[in-house]
Formats: sequence, structure tokens, C-alpha cells
Amino acid sequence: MTAVPVNDLPQSPVEKVRRTATRLLGSSSRNSYDPELDIDWDAPVDLDKKFMPYERVSLYGTPLWDRMTEEQKRELSRQEIASVASTGLWFELILVQLLARWAYHQDPQDPRTLYALAEIGDETRHITMFAKAIARMGTPTYRPRRYVHELARLYKATARGPALFAPVLVAEEMTDRLQRDMINDEEIHPLIRMVNRIHVVEEARHVRFAREEVTRQMGNLGPIGKVITNLSSAIVAAFVADSMISPKVYAEVGLDPVEAVRAARSNPNFHETRRWMAEKIMTFLADQGMVTWYSKPIYRLAHMV
Repeated sequence: MTAVPVNDLPQSPVEKVRRTATRLLGSSSRNSYDPELDIDWDAPVDLDKKFMPYERVSLYGTPLWDRMTEEQKRELSRQEIASVASTGLWFELILVQLLARWAYHQDPQDPRTLYALAEIGDETRHITMFAKAIARMGTPTYRPRRYVHELARLYKATARGPALFAPVLVAEEMTDRLQRDMINDEEIHPLIRMVNRIHVVEEARHVRFAREEVTRQMGNLGPIGKVITNLSSAIVAAFVADSMISPKVYAEVGLDPVEAVRAARSNPNFHETRRWMAEKIMTFLADQGMVTWYSKPIYRLAHMV
């Protein structure tokens, strides 16, 4: 009789996530950055560089964009990447609280719990990194609308199961795709490229863990639980996507905010950028049965599908 290697034996869903968490813990110990040391925060910030690709700026392709000076276009790229970073900072603060609350109910010896705690450490460094990057760019910290800020308090206090991890994946993977697009673009400011590089490397581990948790937990839900999860996940994800570019960025560039917001919201190129950023995560959520006839309209309203 031929012995079956231990690694080839069938694994329960929870055991599969535990094995993944163990591997990710090892990767965290070997492949983590310290933004305080790995980024030269004293280097001058050259305002003549782009801060994100023009084709990803919300007004790109509109008549308003064509009327803007080159200086205004560069400035809008700076303000918009600061808005994306501010949204990332805001949501990672939420994620730290979600993970701590989730870990509170888990066995502290479980590798999943240990990895969640390791991820909290990563996220606190990312929050500090984003805050320092925003400060070095000399821009405001853009905050979500007040009612979104208050609704987020409800979400972080009540979310559980896939509804905890799925919106986190949306926020992380949409940001990740934009950042990957800029890492090797030499036209983009080097400060932004280094921040993106650190975030992409470490978020890859977080995404792997969260995806496996969503897959495992969706398998445990009944029909009613799936409806509640799918709707709540879509609503939170839509708010996150809509918060990435603050309407306040336009006034900082000297544009009429009302005209600029109207132009951005009706801009097919901006809608396509949003769908491009969400493409990978929406495919994953659809595979998990989370993009349904009743949740898909919410994602469509946010231009994510």
C-alpha cells in the first residue's frame, strides 16, 4: 500500500486556512518593511512630477480636463492620490478594529488568530506610512462624508463572517491594482512609488488570508445569511469605492467644485477606471456567490461592474 504524503491528505476548510496562516506568518517575519527606515522621509518632494497616471485621474478625458493647465493636472494628480491614501488610512483603521474584535473570539493558539495579530501590526505601520506620505505631499487629509464616517462605526461594531472580510478585500484589492500600475512608472513621484511598493508586498499576504476566510465562511452560511451578507458587503464596498476621491480635491486645484464633481460623475473614463480597479475582486466575489441579482445593482451603481 502506497503511503499518502501528509500534505496531500484532504483538508477541512478551516485547516486549509490554518496552514495558509502558518505560511503567511513565516513570510511576514522574512519579508516585511519598516517604513520609518525604508523610506527617505527627508528627501525633497518635487511638485513637477506626476503623483498618479493622468489616465487614472477622475477628470481625464473630459472637456474640463482639456481646459486645465499642465500645472493643474499635476496638482490634481497629487490631491487625488492623497485622497486615495486618506481613504486607505481610514479603512485600515477600521480593519485594525475589525481584526482585533475577530481575534477576541478566537483561540489565541490558532495560527489564524496569530496571523490576524501580525496583520494588525502591518496595518498600523501602513497607517503611519500613509499619514507621513500625505504630510510630505503637503495636502489635506481627506475624510469621508460625515454620514459615511458614522455608518462606518456601525459596520466595524457589527460586521462578522464574510461581511467582515469581503469589504476589506474590496478596499485592499482596488487600491492594490492602482498601486501596482504605478510601481514601475518612472513618471510617477518616487515617494509614491516606494509607498506603493511596500503596501503591495505586504497587502498580498493580507489578501490571501482574507480570500480564504471568505471562501470558508461562505460555505457555512444558510440562504438567509447569504442574502444579509451579500447585501451588507455590497453596500459597504460601494461606500468605500465612492469615498476614494473626495469632492474637496477640486477646490484645492482651483476648480469649481460643483462643475468638477458633475464632470467626474459623468465621466466614462473615470467609470472605466473604477471597474478596472475592482475587476479582480469582483470576479472573486462572483465566484463565491456574492454578486447576485439583488447585490449586483449596488456594485453597478458604484461603477464597480
